[in-house]
Amino acid sequence: MEVSHDILIIGAGGAGMRAAYEIAKNKDIDVAVISKIFPTRSHTGAAQGGINAALNNNRDKGEDSIDSHTFDTVKGSDYLGDQDAIEVMCKNAPKDIIEVEHMGCLFSRDDDGNIAQRPFGGAGFPRTCYSADITGHVILHTLYEQLLKKDVKFYNEFFVLSLIIEKDQIKGVIAIDIATGELAVMKASTVILATGGAGRVYSGSTNALVSTGDGIAIAYRAGAPLKDMEFVQFHPTTLASNGVLISEAARGEGGYLLNKNEERFMEKYAPSAKELASRDVVARAEQTEINEGRGVDGCVLLDLRHLGKEKILSRLPQIRELALDFAGVDCIDEPIPVKPGAHYFMGGIDVDVDGQTSINGLFACGECACLSVHGANRLGGNSLLETIVFGKLAGKKAVDYFSETGKVDDVDPRHLEEVDVFLKKLHEKDGIENVYSIRDDLQKNMNENVGIFRSEEKIQKGLDEIEKLKERYLNVGISDKGKVYNFELTEYFEIGYLLDLAEATAKSALLREESRGSHQREDFPERNDSKFLNHSMTYFNRSGLPNVRYRRVEITKYKPMERKY
Repeated sequence: MEVSHDILIIGAGGAGMRAAYEIAKNKDIDVAVISKIFPTRSHTGAAQGGINAALNNNRDKGEDSIDSHTFDTVKGSDYLGDQDAIEVMCKNAPKDIIEVEHMGCLFSRDDDGNIAQRPFGGAGFPRTCYSADITGHVILHTLYEQLLKKDVKFYNEFFVLSLIIEKDQIKGVIAIDIATGELAVMKASTVILATGGAGRVYSGSTNALVSTGDGIAIAYRAGAPLKDMEFVQFHPTTLASNGVLISEAARGEGGYLLNKNEERFMEKYAPSAKELASRDVVARAEQTEINEGRGVDGCVLLDLRHLGKEKILSRLPQIRELALDFAGVDCIDEPIPVKPGAHYFMGGIDVDVDGQTSINGLFACGECACLSVHGANRLGGNSLLETIVFGKLAGKKAVDYFSETGKVDDVDPRHLEEVDVFLKKLHEKDGIENVYSIRDDLQKNMNENVGIFRSEEKIQKGLDEIEKLKERYLNVGISDKGKVYNFELTEYFEIGYLLDLAEATAKSALLREESRGSHQREDFPERNDSKFLNHSMTYFNRSGLPNVRYRRVEITKYKPMERKY
């Protein structure tokens, strides 16, 4: 199969579909979206709590502003965020959210009919716009509806294996049609990666099973550097049984965190903000309580009972449903057992504010990209915002780039031939390993050695184990020899991506000898601005090992200071 489009978007979550919407405004440009799952199953749909913007719809709580949103984001990033990029995001937030509203996105309303806004962690004002506790779901469906209206072409259940690059220029991708097993050459002079994060590097993750860092790894292998991979956010409130997210909206609406003694322990760690401190602070506090014996069966308790039945049913209905279904707890009457879980990669493909990578014609946006607007720690409500603001900007820039470059002509047939030969050899190989055991061992290793609390000894142990897992990966065999919906084959590639990204994460964590945001070193407990006010830049070298360099953080208005909550 061979197809040709002007612009290809890989990934159909919030960032990818927002980019597609922007491109589709140009009726003379042929844009297509490739997704390994059906678009409305994309992980954006799991974003519950809301999306930030200084709309200032809660004036009884004070005067919010773009500057306040910018400062809160810089502070939340532990001063590792690039302030020029953060300013762009916060400045564009109000108009971009109103634009999504005008597409038909149904936000919850306050008594005056304005978009309702609630408090979120690390924010000085209630600026998180929401649709009950299913905000990402509503935004995702709104965007998909708009793209159907514009007749945008979707290739659903296509799995991208590699980028086609000739003479330092993108010329498309090689993908496999999961439904038939047939390979496809998909040509385009402009490609946008919007494939989401790599949360499945860890077990107990809030991320969907499809969040395996495909786009990040593909770009990394093609020569694009990855930025700040050591910074992985652990969300404070996930269900112990399966890692399902219990939104920060629960604490934004006034929920308490309790230990086994029914103490609101956050008063010790963040006397002013308490449960609404930034996520890295809350997650570490919870883990400390658990480690020191004040947890409840490896968890702490999220107490919503005092909010009352009416408020829970109107503003937190999905949270109640999730707790009932997966924990057997009705949060109207009893607290929910929760613990920290891997949630979000602040790091990703190095891009500028327009989503451009170091590879000509390759763009990236959303969680797979790193601008960096989140730095060492992301504030809740800023991830959906990033998808909307920078998805739009990447779409605009992709149009400009295509207008200068034009269509792709022929593609060297060797790209398809090499992948075809590799797949045939893989199917013929009688391997002694399977992808599932390697995946489980990788996730356990990352949880134990590159988790919330880190040290040189732990991280080095983690790296040594990853090296062994990569050796085992070479001996993987595919027992399913069929072509139709061969998920063992796609998982083989996904595990390869995760191994590369786990190694990049661990190597950059080992070299960052300080504690900053989500990166907490027990052997280097202090932040070190004199040496590490820098982004880590990880390159894939010829031997397949990560090579880490550094780049200075962009500081405009706000000089680094101690974070206090």
